[in-house]
Amino acid sequence: MNTGSSARASASHIAIALPTAGTDIEGTRAVLRERVALWAVWASVLSSAFYIANIIAWPLTGPSNMPLLDMLLDRGPMLHLAGSLLFGAVALTAHRGRWSVAMLRALDGGALIGGCAVYSLMGVYLTRMHGAFGPYTASGMYAGLLACANVVTARAIMVPSTATRTFWASTIACVPLVLATAVALGTADAIINIACWCGVSIAIATVGSRVIFGLRTEAARVRRLGQYTLEEKIGAGGMGVVYKASHAMLRRPTAIKLLPPDHAGEANILRFEREVQLTAQLSHPNTVAIYDYGRTPDGLFYYAMEYLNGINLEDLVRRDGALPPGRVIYILKQVCGALTEAHEHGLLHRDIKPANIILTERGGEPDVAKVVDFGLVKTIDSGANALTMSSSIVLAGTPLYMPPEVLTASTSGDPRSDLYALGAVGYFLLTAQPVFEAGTVAEVFVHHMHTEPVPPSDRTSTPIPEDLETVILRCLKKKLDDRPASARALLRELKRCTSVSQWTTDQAAEWWSAFRAAPPQTPGLAQPPGPDAVTLSIDLAERLTEQVSIGR
Repeated sequence: MNTGSSARASASHIAIALPTAGTDIEGTRAVLRERVALWAVWASVLSSAFYIANIIAWPLTGPSNMPLLDMLLDRGPMLHLAGSLLFGAVALTAHRGRWSVAMLRALDGGALIGGCAVYSLMGVYLTRMHGAFGPYTASGMYAGLLACANVVTARAIMVPSTATRTFWASTIACVPLVLATAVALGTADAIINIACWCGVSIAIATVGSRVIFGLRTEAARVRRLGQYTLEEKIGAGGMGVVYKASHAMLRRPTAIKLLPPDHAGEANILRFEREVQLTAQLSHPNTVAIYDYGRTPDGLFYYAMEYLNGINLEDLVRRDGALPPGRVIYILKQVCGALTEAHEHGLLHRDIKPANIILTERGGEPDVAKVVDFGLVKTIDSGANALTMSSSIVLAGTPLYMPPEVLTASTSGDPRSDLYALGAVGYFLLTAQPVFEAGTVAEVFVHHMHTEPVPPSDRTSTPIPEDLETVILRCLKKKLDDRPASARALLRELKRCTSVSQWTTDQAAEWWSAFRAAPPQTPGLAQPPGPDAVTLSIDLAERLTEQVSIGR
């Protein structure tokens, strides 16, 4: 599910494990391309910085009998420049080309070995230059050592690679430097010294790759649930955290709902399993579809559902303001259809609110409403077959949309309680304001129980058809018997409203076209929910209130 601005604000990137074998998995390829390019940029920039520093310092530190131009044209500095340009070319190649993973691996290894070979030759010629014009004969080889050590260790940090691959690539890359030392200096102590420092660099790179690659693999393993791989967090529901994910074989985007470890008590596990089992009974096109359910070997519970790339009604109203009556009817009719099926299966949603209704596009149809988050669902039957979570009397829902009979615990469950909440949703869509506003949750409760709602037409300058206003106010009646008899009955009343045809498919398609083209909202513009906009679970027996989840 995609819950709009809240999803963007809370989004977090998930580490992707890279396999050791060549593969063209898109996520793997993208990460590897980015990291190879980053490493090559680092090597090029650092090498270029040293090259420029040598040019600046040469008039002060270089031998007087060697002009700057002669120094630049010497093979040592020219190889230094060649190394800088080589890694710059590798960065551009990795960044711009659409390479396979195997080709990126080849580019990675070739750049490491080729770059170190260039720096090794650079060391030979710098040594000869210094021997001819200055006293620091061995300094050229140490410059080569510094350059090789930099690219070897930087690669281990930036490029995902197994420890074995890093060891062999780094070893092969450092061999030319040891051979170059033997050619340039020819002394045993110099060869041993350079070889030891190469060994240190190889060891650091290998251990670094082992630790970093292991962390990436572990992070991905934790986020791989059966055939699903988590990609990014997109929201939170009444009983868990929701991630966008992909199926290994089907390649379709999926939403995965997880029960966080800190909620994995026996009661919460039972409730989580119950949520998916009851929701899976529903097949209405306006109810979120359940694909799969499972439990990892580590005991993490999850279920997979359809991914909804759209916007929830709360974010929609915050974005566009009050909706036209025709569109409100169009949305409410779809929700009535979803509730009709749920109620006829003996299930109450108990947390109908704008944030739990998502607009999306399905099968070429715009403005498809989907009812989500059945975390507080319960059976209507209150007899021996009813599913109960505890022996206590528990009140659950969102204060702004909570019917009065739930607050007084006067009924164990009635489908018309969901209709009250849906009426409050319709009121919000028409006015961009909740039915009741107050400074505290307790005041909102009192209003729901005793205060008659102000007609929507009195709270907005937008004309509201009288018949639609009547339907909304009927849903908000304090007594159950004064509301529509069922979701199916409410659907019939909405179909009879005069403005029912004022929102057309063409208008919806035009809105979605503009919505897709609009830039994402700046994070932080949406106001955080107040105390009356969160989902609450209140144990009336113990008078304890637990905040379960933010209703966004």
